[in-house]
Amino acid sequence: MKKDLNNHTSKSNSTPLPTGKGQGERLTGLRIIISGGGTGGHIFPAVSIANAIKELRPDAEILFVGAEGRMEMQRVPDAGYKIIGLPVAGFDRKRLWKNFAVLVKLMRSQWKARSIIKKFRPQVAVGVGGYASGPTLKTAGMMGIPTLIQEQNSYAGVTNKLLAKKARKICVAYDGMEKFFPAEKIIMTGNPVRQNLLNHSISHEEAVRSFGLSPEKRTILILGGSLGARTINQTLTNGLEIIRTNPDIQFIWQTGKIYIEQVKEAIAATTGETVNQPNIQAIPNLYVTDFIKDMASAYAAADLVISRAGAGSISEFCLLHKPVILVPSPNVAEDHQTKNALALVNKDAAIYVKDVEAKEQLLPTALETIADTGKLESLSEHIARLALPDSASIIAKEVLKLIEK
Repeated sequence: MKKDLNNHTSKSNSTPLPTGKGQGERLTGLRIIISGGGTGGHIFPAVSIANAIKELRPDAEILFVGAEGRMEMQRVPDAGYKIIGLPVAGFDRKRLWKNFAVLVKLMRSQWKARSIIKKFRPQVAVGVGGYASGPTLKTAGMMGIPTLIQEQNSYAGVTNKLLAKKARKICVAYDGMEKFFPAEKIIMTGNPVRQNLLNHSISHEEAVRSFGLSPEKRTILILGGSLGARTINQTLTNGLEIIRTNPDIQFIWQTGKIYIEQVKEAIAATTGETVNQPNIQAIPNLYVTDFIKDMASAYAAADLVISRAGAGSISEFCLLHKPVILVPSPNVAEDHQTKNALALVNKDAAIYVKDVEAKEQLLPTALETIADTGKLESLSEHIARLALPDSASIIAKEVLKLIEK
């Protein structure tokens, strides 16, 4: 049975480092390190790759290496895998004088990564992006261990460009990545997604009803990640009256935990009712929650999605053929979300609204699009052409090829 981030196990993130046999003996079986995390966009693909490896080789022992204090330290054990954290942190690009402590943590992380590798003795190391990926794969490469990079974005980050020099294989999800990496190392695989999104059997009607809404009306799903997206949330908060006066269109809105109280207050001010928990009774055509646990149902219910432009989310939209309006976050390295969005927009596979223009344009664009059946069908058809299925299995096979060599 496939593991998934929705499946919980009793394993703790403090699980001792596996060492196999004694250091002087020859270890048997496969041992693979997967490193990275920081956001769900890195963690979901990492776990999917691990699951695919275990399907191909159930005897494989997989160890995750993450960053202390980041969400992978909980999510990975929940998925049934062991993880060790490094004391690594990201660079402050705006306040450079604060990076001395970051450099100290980076050096400590490289020493710890070396210790982990010496004890676990992996035959291959896989990097999926995130703070921990850099020191882990750099150290593995220096120790002669084959490495594989999974670059999720259309614009490669600085860390992966540096790691690519020693990497044996680089798995990508977009065309044109030769401008960042050696062409002979690149494999077009796409980004792995959460398996439960593809393996569900819920119908559109059932999914809409599960949110207390009507299957007779079209539904817009608004996402901003588990923490939330400030611009998208502010746009919806300011547009509550527009939502109320368009009762034929329904909204499922994931605010993120940071913004839920503000949204509750705004709903109460708009409706004149006290809102203890946001719900569809306050505004009949609006379902609000801080976090959607059942994303398979949310996607099945949606006729149109509004979202940031993270690489993992875009891969899900492609595989599920979902019409989408992308509002890229401006607060990411190398502005890679804008580049992700434009890769779709240039193929008529998505609609793009700039973050700075969202408050004026997002809701009108969404309402215009949801009412245009031809536009929805066109977006769905074009984004489906960009889907790359079985990404996790393809990457898993490349990992195992490196071990065979």
